[in-house]
Amino acid sequence: MTQKSENTLTVGREAFAYFQHGLETGDWKKFLDMLTEDFTFWFPMGKFQGLNVGKQRAQEFFQYVTQAFSPGLKLNSLDRVTSNETTVVFEFRDEGMLFGEPYKNRVAVSFDVRGNKICSYREYFGSDGKSN
Repeated sequence: MTQKSENTLTVGREAFAYFQHGLETGDWKKFLDMLTEDFTFWFPMGKFQGLNVGKQRAQEFFQYVTQAFSPGLKLNSLDRVTSNETTVVFEFRDEGMLFGEPYKNRVAVSFDVRGNKICSYREYFGSDGKSN
C-alpha cells in the first residue's frame, strides 16, 4: 500500500467514525469539520436526490437525516472497507426508526479524500428500508 493510500484510508476511517457518531447521536460537528468547502455529495432519493454541492447543503442534509432517524441509527455491522489512493467505501448494516417506523438497511457510503479532508460523499442502499 502506498503512503497516499494509507493516508486516504486513515482519513476515511476517521471520517467514518464521525459519520457513525452523527447517525447515532445527531451530532455531526466533527464530520462536518472534515469536509472541504467545495464538498459535493450524491444521494439516491428524496429531497436531496442527485448531486448536491457545498458544505452548507451538506449541513442541511445531515440535519434532515437526524430528523428522519430520530432518535438515531445504530450501526449493526461494518461488513467491508475498500480503499484506493483517493476513495474509501464502507459497507454496513444499520437499524433504527425512520419517521417512527422500524427501519433496517444495508448501505454503502463512499468518501473521496483530498489531503486530510473529505471532498465528496456518495451513498447507496441495499433494501427498501423496512427489512434486510
